[in-house]
Amino acid sequence: VQLQASGGGLVQAGDSLRLSCAASGRTFSSRDMAWFRQAPGKEREFVAAIRSGGAIYYGDSSMKGRFTISRDNAKNTVYLQMNSLKPEDTAVYYCAAKNPSGSVFLSNTYDNWGQGTQVTVSS
Repeated sequence: VQLQASGGGLVQAGDSLRLSCAASGRTFSSRDMAWFRQAPGKEREFVAAIRSGGAIYYGDSSMKGRFTISRDNAKNTVYLQMNSLKPEDTAVYYCAAKNPSGSVFLSNTYDNWGQGTQVTVSS
């Protein structure tokens, strides 16, 4: 599976963005999909995941209330809707895919990564 992330940009605090991650290949529906982010000088951080079976997980409590992950298997695409964006959400956002076993929270369980899309939130 090859992943192509898009939808990032420069927005103001309080705005919304929807990130998309388009996957190639025929195995998308059987893969767990996730979004991670990495801010300058910080480690990569788990944002959200959606398993092949539909179970959804979010990072910290602030993400759960503002971010929504979804997938469209017919379009081989996973989305991250981000509302009420804050300056601290500024980061490069990566989509990732893995086989449906093991933890969704750990980046080293994912074997496919997209190239990342920059999200910058100004105050």
